[in-house]
Amino acid sequence: MTETESIAYDVVVLGAGPVGENVADRTRAAGLSTAIVESELVGGECSYWACMPSKALLRPVIARADARRLPGLSQVVQGPLDAPAVLSRRDEYTSHWKDDGQARWVEGIGADLYRGHGRLAGPRTVTVTGSDGAVRTLTARHAVAVCTGTRALLPDLPGLADVRPWTSREATSSKSVPGRLIVVGGGVVATEMATAWQALGSQVTMLVRGKGLLPRMEPFAGELVAEALADAGAEVRTGTSVASVARENGTVVALTAAGDRVEGDEILIATGRVPHTDDIGLDTVGLEPGSWLPVDDSLRVTGTDWLYAVGDVNHRALLTHQGKYQARIAGAAIGARAAGDPVVAEPWSAYTATADHHAVPQVVFTDPEAAAVGLSLAEAEQAGHRVRAVDVEFSSVAGAGLYGDGYKGRARMVVDLEDEILRGVTFVGPGVGELIHSATVAVAGRVPVSRLWHAVPSYPTISEVWLRLLEAYRG
Repeated sequence: MTETESIAYDVVVLGAGPVGENVADRTRAAGLSTAIVESELVGGECSYWACMPSKALLRPVIARADARRLPGLSQVVQGPLDAPAVLSRRDEYTSHWKDDGQARWVEGIGADLYRGHGRLAGPRTVTVTGSDGAVRTLTARHAVAVCTGTRALLPDLPGLADVRPWTSREATSSKSVPGRLIVVGGGVVATEMATAWQALGSQVTMLVRGKGLLPRMEPFAGELVAEALADAGAEVRTGTSVASVARENGTVVALTAAGDRVEGDEILIATGRVPHTDDIGLDTVGLEPGSWLPVDDSLRVTGTDWLYAVGDVNHRALLTHQGKYQARIAGAAIGARAAGDPVVAEPWSAYTATADHHAVPQVVFTDPEAAAVGLSLAEAEQAGHRVRAVDVEFSSVAGAGLYGDGYKGRARMVVDLEDEILRGVTFVGPGVGELIHSATVAVAGRVPVSRLWHAVPSYPTISEVWLRLLEAYRG
């Protein structure tokens, strides 16, 4: 192993996923020299094993489902999906797992890319070990930003290592369709991948420890998604824990706590995420390896004046778009502090990631889609707000019926009765992912219900659900 001299930058970014890329983009825009370190592919989890490949798999599934709701189309789309074509398009959206284009983007913003394993080596210092064993030392005059994300949590389950389970990475990158797929979990990854692979030809069995799917959303979201999965042919078993797994002559066997035997060709474990911080040198700066990194609202790690943790590693909101939002905030704060300018800590300022607390949007790309922003009814009540939930069925909206025969879905807004603003909004139904930004604007902007009454939705669009919600609230 050889070591070169130390190279100084204003900012060093650990991790070149979308979060790290956005931090680098903002610090370069502030005129700061920036190095970005990546041990895998530039573009990170989202580009190659999460957002992009999963949505590329799901888009044909959703398009076919929508077409089947329309007379004149339904009869011509009853056959199976062309799985090889779907997988091929998925491969195009991952650039065939090559990062040349994203590496060129890093070069284009004027940042320096270092390939290799980056580790903290004390305050404001990062070492990068390349594939050839050479070690470079990078020092940061102003900030180091940890943007290393998360990895799949594999539970301590007897026999799991021997069955070579799928995680989200294998589920989004598989080159073939398994005949039978066992999905363990009931969250976003589990429901999206169950939707995709069932439609592509797998017989899916979901083993869900909890009472239902999508437990962090309003209960009706998981109920409607579970109903649709069952209608598509999947088996959804709730209240079911897995006791052990084994692979017998190529077949995966999951034994439940109740003693039931479930067989499949592959098994996807989708039971959560853990921070990718176990081997990045946290111990050299007094932090615990493998831990989540607590931060203030400018994304600076608690107790430091130089270390930032941006995106999933801080455990505030494990979503790509939210991590990119944090990156914009962190980049602005780093730039201001480097220039000696005051960093205003007030909510909703350019240096404060306020939306993490009040207005986090999310879309689950199942059929039907589930989309939510802000607090659920239960979360709002637990937070001590005096609120009222207003529900309407999408069947009351002309645009929903035009979208597709038999359109089924529900909308809820959670209204703060003291301030008369929205604390949260949830939509479930085909195509509702494109509705959620209007709700995000309303929640983040704290738009009074009285003013929303004057935001007139176009007729006949699905957005008229807003009018139905407001009418139900006013009575």
